[in-house]
Amino acid sequence: MPGENLSRDEAQERAALLSVDGYDVSLDLRSAVGDAPATEPRTFRSVTTIRFRCADPGATSFADLIAPSVTAVSLNGKDLDPSEVFDGTRIQLEDLAAENELVVDAQCAYSRTGEGLHRFVDPEDGEVYLYTQYEPADSRRVFANFEQPDLKAPFRFEVRAPEGWTVWSNGPGELHDGVWLFGETKPISTYITAVVAGPYHYVTDTYSRTFDDGTTLGIPLGAMCRKGLAKHFDADDVFLVTKQGLDFFHDHFDYPYPFGKYDQAFVPEYNLGAMENPGLVTFREEFIFRGKVTQASYERRANVILHEMAHMWFGDLVTMVWWDDLWLKESFADFMGSFSLVEATRFTDGWITFANNRKAWAYRADQLPSTHPVTADIRDLEDAKLNFDGITYAKGASVLKQLVAYVGREAFLEGARRYFKRNAYGNTRLGDLLSVLAETSGRDMAAWARSWLQTAGVNSLTPQVLLGTDGRIAELSVLQEASESHPELRPHRVAVGLYRREAGALVRYARAEADVHGPRTLVGELAGAEAPELVLVNDDDLTYCKIRFDETSLAALKEGLGQITDPLARALSWSALWNMTRDALLPAREFIDLVLRFSGRESDIGVLQMLHTWANSALTHYAAPEWRETGGRLLAEGALSELRQAEPGSQHQLTWARFFAAVASDEADLRLLRGLLEGTEKIDGLDVDQELRWAFLEPMAARGAAEESVLAAELARDDTASGKRHQVRCLAARPSAAVKAQAWAQVVESDTLSNALVEATIAGFVQSSQRELLVPYAAKYFAAIERVWHERSIQIAMDVVRGLFPSLQDSQGTLDATDAWLAAHESAPPALRRLVLEARDDLARTLRGQACDAGAAR
Repeated sequence: MPGENLSRDEAQERAALLSVDGYDVSLDLRSAVGDAPATEPRTFRSVTTIRFRCADPGATSFADLIAPSVTAVSLNGKDLDPSEVFDGTRIQLEDLAAENELVVDAQCAYSRTGEGLHRFVDPEDGEVYLYTQYEPADSRRVFANFEQPDLKAPFRFEVRAPEGWTVWSNGPGELHDGVWLFGETKPISTYITAVVAGPYHYVTDTYSRTFDDGTTLGIPLGAMCRKGLAKHFDADDVFLVTKQGLDFFHDHFDYPYPFGKYDQAFVPEYNLGAMENPGLVTFREEFIFRGKVTQASYERRANVILHEMAHMWFGDLVTMVWWDDLWLKESFADFMGSFSLVEATRFTDGWITFANNRKAWAYRADQLPSTHPVTADIRDLEDAKLNFDGITYAKGASVLKQLVAYVGREAFLEGARRYFKRNAYGNTRLGDLLSVLAETSGRDMAAWARSWLQTAGVNSLTPQVLLGTDGRIAELSVLQEASESHPELRPHRVAVGLYRREAGALVRYARAEADVHGPRTLVGELAGAEAPELVLVNDDDLTYCKIRFDETSLAALKEGLGQITDPLARALSWSALWNMTRDALLPAREFIDLVLRFSGRESDIGVLQMLHTWANSALTHYAAPEWRETGGRLLAEGALSELRQAEPGSQHQLTWARFFAAVASDEADLRLLRGLLEGTEKIDGLDVDQELRWAFLEPMAARGAAEESVLAAELARDDTASGKRHQVRCLAARPSAAVKAQAWAQVVESDTLSNALVEATIAGFVQSSQRELLVPYAAKYFAAIERVWHERSIQIAMDVVRGLFPSLQDSQGTLDATDAWLAAHESAPPALRRLVLEARDDLARTLRGQACDAGAAR
């Protein structure tokens, strides 16, 4: 990534100097089809005209462009020599006038990494599909521009495409004499412009709304996917959630959707979940389900649809000045996604998913050495790329959930309404939002922001109960702790719930809300209550904290966690126990035992799926090595028992089938999987569709029970893009030194694989049952990562550095090797060091967890 980074200081200097009046971008994509060029890369013509002003005539600046070659550059009618002004990433601009016009004619490269203009060839029918993905700074791979969020401008696109194709962009377009012409956009940032082109399957609908003043709004809706996925595309459900979301945001934001049409494109080989391009949102096509999935999958898709829709206001209409305030869009979208999901759709238990799933992501990120305040210090674009993390999304959303409890729902929403109206089509910083929230709530938002937005780390809250001689509560306190590295004790608005057994169930019989301040807070309202068996701090999930338990409560959970009747309280208890396992306060084998005893009673399918993930992680990382085989057998036997007992055809049966495949280990397990694939074994109600077939094949391949010929036959059965990804993962999973060497070479020593196949190969390469086979790759990893970082795109480099870290070589020796690399590479790019430091922290946590678990055996 040499020369591609842009610093905050450079961006600030350029923003002070320049203002942009508009872009005209002409792309010729006819080269996307046909024979490959004799020499790579395959390119397309990109001609960009930028009209901009300069506050200091005579000054020097630069435009951004990452392209193999530039044919011509002109500034204010004067031709410039491309070899003199273009260095591969920037175009030098000297002696600027008060008003300027820059024209750049370039050959830009199609992408295979999901960055820029991605080109995908469908193996099923040979069709070519294109789409763009830019955040944070890859529009410069497609057209010349000023690549920073605060230099907004209107855009006009025109696109020449192969005959028979359709082209979409942010605004409506029409085909005239072989050229797709798109109307001028509102002022938007470069990173949310978009183009999608190809023979996509396209479905349309319309949203209409009449407002209280009698005015009406009509929004054309569209949804698209590859033709090969059309038979699986449930566009009606996508449109249903879309309309419900538009109703919700119009009801609460008092600002009509500002970008005309609303297309949603489900595209192949996508690196992200989705991207909020105004008028043309892009999603990973895995949200189109090829087989049977649970309601959790539909809920996840609905949440993402609503998250991206919230961005139309938080992020697109009003955009952060620089990536320091990324939270101004991502935290809000993450919160509003769940908020609208619960209140506007059929997924009324969305806050349970948020508490159990999204916050787990935040808790992990907030305990890494790279944790940062929600408002982060983003020095450059590499920093920005890594800060699309659990802090910016899930912790920020959790903080906003607490803010709603702190200032009140209506004050929060009125603040949002004023924020949109004052800053429409502009850029903002933290202070802009705080000022309107202070107005609407009457609260001191600066003090709140200092505690919650400008400090890092997660607090732990533990109940302390003193009983009187009458057996009732004499005093109940909440104890607050913080880590040594991040000692801030924050104000928390919490609910404290008291639970006891009634008719064989653990039910809440008392609840009090309290404002927690400092290390110890009395909850006077609960004095005199009957003695509880379980005290749940942060009941109802009002704040962001790690929940701890007193001894009595922990004992009650170990005896009867499955007896908690409230699904949110149960989910919070599971989450707290998982955090204790990660923190080496609860042995992994005890957590696994709890999952085996109580997860079969879990009614919420999303929680059950998370428990399966955590149990597998506990076995892989935190269980003592000498107990792993025993723990693995217990999980496989428990999963198979639950699978056979589950209601035939239910989503619980499907979930247990997938988990059984994930933990299958001995010959009997593998024979059953093979029998289910071949039809010689049956489990009543279990439909082994194509996606489930691949889920069964991966563990078989990893255990040596599915050779290359078997996987080739399965690909012939499922000769699709999805099938190819599955096959590549299974091929890399086989337990052979030659297979591992080939997979390593394909990912680390070559750049021929697409981003999706890199991801699949890494997933197959790393198998917890193959620790000894992977030993040689620890040293190879440390020898390669700096070269990979400099030679590959940042997305692929991140995938390699994260995915191939030798976490399965969980020993002090690997920890020492990591420390040695860090000591010897102090001048390595900060973003690379951050990834290695995070992996080191995970490994150190693994070793502490294993020591805790080994202690439980003594």
